[in-house]
Amino acid sequence: MAETAKKKVKTPEKMVLVQERRRKHNRSINTRVKNTFKEALASLESEADTAKAVSTAFSAIDRAVSKGVIHKNKAARRKSRLAKKINAAMAEEN
Repeated sequence: MAETAKKKVKTPEKMVLVQERRRKHNRSINTRVKNTFKEALASLESEADTAKAVSTAFSAIDRAVSKGVIHKNKAARRKSRLAKKINAAMAEEN
């Protein structure tokens, strides 16, 4: 019996392109979250405006959740850990 030629499906090729585009987008958001988190921690060491740095970090985390890049529980955990470190540093100063 002769084999029939299969039609080439374009969907897998398209999905590879879409996945790459999503990966780049998500990676940039994750990088922003990590950098703002580190800046908030670094503001504790220096005499920088800690409140503004923490606010920026919380905002970046919340934005990542709203875009579906990170899970809401992961965001809550990161915010909680950051707040814990901030509060410990503030108590240590007083």
